[in-house]
Amino acid sequence: MMVKRAIIIKRVLLASTVVAQITVAPIILFALTYLPEIDTGTATIGIRTELIYWVLVAGLSYGIISICLALIMGGFRPFFVSNQGGWLPFLRLSRRVNDPELIDRARMSSFVSPYGKMIRLVNKRITDEEDDLMSIHGGLQLLAIPMQVILIAVPLAIMEGVPETIIKPNRAFELGMAGYVIALWIGFRIQPVISSHLVGIASMFRNVVWRVSRLSWILPIFLYWVFARLFLSISLDWLGVDYSKWHEMQLESVILHSIAPDANIPSTAILDYIVAISVLPVATFTTISVLGGSLKIPEWMNDKELELESLRGKELGQTNLDNEEIHNSDNKIEEQILIGDDDEDFDERMIDLPFNLFDSD
Repeated sequence: MMVKRAIIIKRVLLASTVVAQITVAPIILFALTYLPEIDTGTATIGIRTELIYWVLVAGLSYGIISICLALIMGGFRPFFVSNQGGWLPFLRLSRRVNDPELIDRARMSSFVSPYGKMIRLVNKRITDEEDDLMSIHGGLQLLAIPMQVILIAVPLAIMEGVPETIIKPNRAFELGMAGYVIALWIGFRIQPVISSHLVGIASMFRNVVWRVSRLSWILPIFLYWVFARLFLSISLDWLGVDYSKWHEMQLESVILHSIAPDANIPSTAILDYIVAISVLPVATFTTISVLGGSLKIPEWMNDKELELESLRGKELGQTNLDNEEIHNSDNKIEEQILIGDDDEDFDERMIDLPFNLFDSD
């Protein structure tokens, strides 16, 4: 009873983490970055109230973008949706509701998706290895950091590395975002492979961090955000990159200008946009996968190798049972033969032979 209660509490904590990652986390990070105004001359700290609108709109916008990217690129599909044939039959947009062919396709798609691979990995670590759920989550968050670094580097490399003679003017940002989407799609499919080999080591490292800080379940995303934001700003300034021309495609600026036309937008907001779309989707996908792996998965989602091993074990057990039954039957026959005390009983058990071939007369 206590074990089930602890698991439920951890699941609720993971669900709360997903909500916090797409709402509270970006707002807090943007607020800590832009709202404080330090005056060194008078040694006072103020708040830049003119940026509050941008902090709220940008945080929620990037959170929505992140959860959409995590679900779409990760191939998220609940079991009840796959059991009805996919999203279209589930939403009653297709007439083929509960069609066996569509159900098989939907289940196979869920099985090979990054989300399906990750939840099988998490479920196996919980059931077979008996690892702690939060340790697995922290370990996978740490393993996602290299992927987040790549997601920052790819659009920047494209936007500044591709010669202007190849692309149209003022189209470098769109090309960089296209490269980001491709890198994110590839990264989600590589992450389960890497995690399957290193999740044990990462979980042990997370336990060490847990002993140092009780906030280790949220530290990776906050620490990496701060370091990535600082490193990105220093690198672009050192390289002399003019990123002011990248602002034309920012979603939060369009939303903010429609809500509050006179609201201010920081000049370095594009850097926070790049950091946000590299950190939040991967972190959200990891948390959703751990939450899904903590639940009971259906039989069709299990690895086929495990089903073969189970089938072989059943066949071996049935073979041993049959051999035992044959052995017991032979023993009974021998006992019946040896029980006989007189020749008459023995003769009665003899097979009748024609013409009395062995008679003395």
